[in-house]
Amino acid sequence: MKKLSSTLRTLCRTLLGWSTLTSMLASASTVQAQAPAAPVSIQVDLAKPKGPMYPMWAYFGYDEPNYTYMKDGQKLLTELAALSPTTVYVRAHNLLTTGDGTPALKWGSTNAYTEDKKGRPIYNWKIVDQIFDTYLARGMKPIAQIGFMPEALSSHPTPYRHYWKPGKPYDDIYTGWAYPPKDYKKWSELVYQWVKHCVARYGEAEVKSWPWELWNEPNIGYWKGTPEEYSKLFDYTEEAVHRACPGIQLGGPETTGPGWDKAATFLKNFLQHCATGTNYATGKTGTRLDFITFHAKGGPKVVDGHVRMNMGTQLKDLTEGFKIVASFPQYKNLPIIIGENDPEGCAACSVDLSPENAYRNGTMYSSYTASAYSHLYELADEYKVNLLGVVSWSFEFENQPWFAGFRDLATNGVDKPVLNVFRMMGLMGGQRVAVSNASALTLPELREGMQSQRADISALASTNGRSANVLVWNYHNDDLPAAASEVEIELQNLTAPQALVQHYRIDGEHSNSYTTWQKMGSPQNVSAAQRTELEQAGQLALLDSPTWVKTKDNKTTLRFKLPRQGVSLLHLTW
Repeated sequence: MKKLSSTLRTLCRTLLGWSTLTSMLASASTVQAQAPAAPVSIQVDLAKPKGPMYPMWAYFGYDEPNYTYMKDGQKLLTELAALSPTTVYVRAHNLLTTGDGTPALKWGSTNAYTEDKKGRPIYNWKIVDQIFDTYLARGMKPIAQIGFMPEALSSHPTPYRHYWKPGKPYDDIYTGWAYPPKDYKKWSELVYQWVKHCVARYGEAEVKSWPWELWNEPNIGYWKGTPEEYSKLFDYTEEAVHRACPGIQLGGPETTGPGWDKAATFLKNFLQHCATGTNYATGKTGTRLDFITFHAKGGPKVVDGHVRMNMGTQLKDLTEGFKIVASFPQYKNLPIIIGENDPEGCAACSVDLSPENAYRNGTMYSSYTASAYSHLYELADEYKVNLLGVVSWSFEFENQPWFAGFRDLATNGVDKPVLNVFRMMGLMGGQRVAVSNASALTLPELREGMQSQRADISALASTNGRSANVLVWNYHNDDLPAAASEVEIELQNLTAPQALVQHYRIDGEHSNSYTTWQKMGSPQNVSAAQRTELEQAGQLALLDSPTWVKTKDNKTTLRFKLPRQGVSLLHLTW
């Protein structure tokens, strides 16, 4: 800096002014003075198992069930089913909602139940069968959600069909489908007939392999009854389900995040009712409950012109939910499904009206997902709960603009970066193994939002004896540019003399259809050639060619740079 000529200084004074020049020089001096950051050093011990790498991530969901059998919906389901050898589960709303099957945002219908002029039930399973058939044809399984209330059964049916759009008040969606039944016995018979139909169509063994559940978020507007009326609905539903097929697994209550005290109270009271309450349907004590469900969400916002995520809120929801389940001795070993596990709450709210959702198209969503899901294994271990599945409430939205900023996995049939995180996890089987990282953020720090102070750079690792996988992320709550971080991964107790390394990467240049689309000029009219290029860019990509590495003393070290909001998967075979 001392070699700047006097002429250049004069020009800088004229164009920028002294204050700007001083700031630039100070900044340049600071950059020169800073020593390179020490590499993040992570040790993976393949001889120290932590528990099974169970596929809790293989669960997805969405509001609009009629998208299931549409063009882009079928394409995405095919890709989700192909993520890994494990079974993928799909949770959808509105499976009993009245209507003609026309999809819309936050809406869907099957017309499964209507009544004739004399009030006699008419059952029509055509659309709901089409939805389940689409899953099963791909080897997937539904989380069979029993809801919402058919118009003919609703105690407050008018208005029934909503026409919500982004920008409208969210409460507009809560119409006649959200109310209790006017006749609980007719509701019970509907449930019984649906289950019996599924057993006849798909076979008892298949239907018993599906998780069945009642409703969604009954502690807010999705349920216009009281908490007691929800328990009553559950009792009548449980009796009907198990009368039709005793081996079915039925769960609930799918409440919102228990980090909110009112949601926590609802969850506790529901569990207490199932444990010791008087059953509304049978008059006996207690109600059979086969698994427990609740939700966990973050809370992004715009701060100083950029998006700041809030994973801490989501982790607090999970922590409080696990504490509540563990507090019931009779339930602490029951399976738990996190029915929605997302950075925020409204998948159908696009970025143009909700600027805090700008994280969704690029790598911030993928790095957040890698971090959040990986820490969930750690959190479940801490509270010793039986975590079975974690639903990403993200699918696709038909006939919408390209990269409109919905919380989805694909746009117009092209995969977004976040989908490649699930592809990475699909490659991780076997046993989770110990990961040591002196610089890693702890769970208490993560819950308190320390990811806004420094990056969460850490790893999740697994092995099946003939291969090893290390998922590494560089996540920060703030969507701001930063230098890439140097990472060193030392694999210990790798007993083979050498291993083949395949390094998969999600960043600005790899596994990223969004940046490819931006380089095209962000077109809304995409040509056939452009679509082909975007589809290829949306697939999981290698950072470079596979490489053989040798071991010494049963160890090998892998070194690489990981950009901010980047995710790597190191896949080693021997």
